[in-house]
Amino acid sequence: MDDPARETGQAGDGAHPRDRLKRDLRASDATFLVVSGVIGSGIFLTPGSIADLLPHPGLMLTAWLVGGALSLAGALANAELGAMFPRAGGDYVYLREAFHPLAGFLVGWLTFFVIYAGTIATLAAGFAGALSYFVPMTGAVRLAVAVGVTLAVSALNFVGVRFGAAANNLTAVVKVLVLVAFAVLGPLLGTGDAANLRPLVTGATQLTLSAFALAMSPVLFSYLGWNSSVYVASEIRDPARNLPRSLFFGVAICTVVYLLVNAVYLYAIPVELLRNEANAGEGAARALFGGLGGSAVAVFVLISILGTLNATVLVGPRIAYAMALDGLFLRGIDRAHPRYHTPADAIALQALVSVGILLAFENFERALDYTVFAILLATMADVAALYALRRSQPARHRPYRAWGYPWVPALYFFASAGVAGALLFENPLDCAVGLAIAAAGLPFYWLFSRRPAPTRSE
Repeated sequence: MDDPARETGQAGDGAHPRDRLKRDLRASDATFLVVSGVIGSGIFLTPGSIADLLPHPGLMLTAWLVGGALSLAGALANAELGAMFPRAGGDYVYLREAFHPLAGFLVGWLTFFVIYAGTIATLAAGFAGALSYFVPMTGAVRLAVAVGVTLAVSALNFVGVRFGAAANNLTAVVKVLVLVAFAVLGPLLGTGDAANLRPLVTGATQLTLSAFALAMSPVLFSYLGWNSSVYVASEIRDPARNLPRSLFFGVAICTVVYLLVNAVYLYAIPVELLRNEANAGEGAARALFGGLGGSAVAVFVLISILGTLNATVLVGPRIAYAMALDGLFLRGIDRAHPRYHTPADAIALQALVSVGILLAFENFERALDYTVFAILLATMADVAALYALRRSQPARHRPYRAWGYPWVPALYFFASAGVAGALLFENPLDCAVGLAIAAAGLPFYWLFSRRPAPTRSE
């Protein structure tokens, strides 16, 4: 017989004692959450800027491979942390446990209000813009569509994590199958030239390390979401085994898909022309298959954005929910819906904030330049938490221990620090905005931390 306490995350499985979310997510659900969180619009929109910084086929493909390797290195650290603390909230929990509640709060504050709510607004606006390719719209109608799709996807996740996960699984499978089909059929049936892929090695030394580091920013942006499953750890069945697997399999799938698709981009378009393509997917499909190919990609972009939007809406509320469980957020956000067993109030708050961003910025087309910088800092802090916990809690049960420790996590930390440093040097204002928003959480932490701690029965 199933243990009802375990089903609601109340057993001795590392979940928060006040967590009332059900363990409804299978290993495949968690893996596809990573896939959907990663594969969105980035694979179509970033290759042009990467080609501009690295106009060399071999280096472009190397950058995508390095991005996957770095994401995997980060996943190794998060796998140990997530299996050790299988709770909602992800890095908020790890930093709280390793350093201080303030460290966790500031990262959680930035992640919920800026990274997730802002990404939802950006994706919703992108969906409306992509839809206007087929249905001409005024600015007001596009805004209404963006608000409507935000509310609709939030409502889907409000009524049950299984509904959100099922929709996510479907869109993730469609994404992978379509992109693999594109990678296979492009060279077989399309009009391209394998000579575009050369040189793979010669001439690479003519480009600077600084250019490679800057090119890693859009690459890492395209890999963002590789840690999506850690935020829903309290809802994953057998998290000690399934959480690490979801991270590894999810990152591996995305890396293979990204390498295949970018190779086809280069097969279809010479790197000198690719650097001028705002939408590499549409440009490559048009070059390979004509105008019909461009239209087909436009349809696929809609599906891809919708899938990533759903994954983002599913993950984000768990951050605020986890903070509220500890009394470090607005009252009531820690409630689980009595019927649907979802963080209903947190989902509603996230939808409200995202709609507010849409109404304030209308089309919100800038994809938050400081997002990559902020997430690099957050994931670097995760790795620092791994080292701190190995030292401060050596006897704590670790169902999974990070492979390659201490060298592989250190590789992720210092490589990310190099990319973050290059971003800070080239775009100091954008980076400063992200840091300022994190600092804006300080007075709220002071207010929340002065309240009496919530009891287990609350």
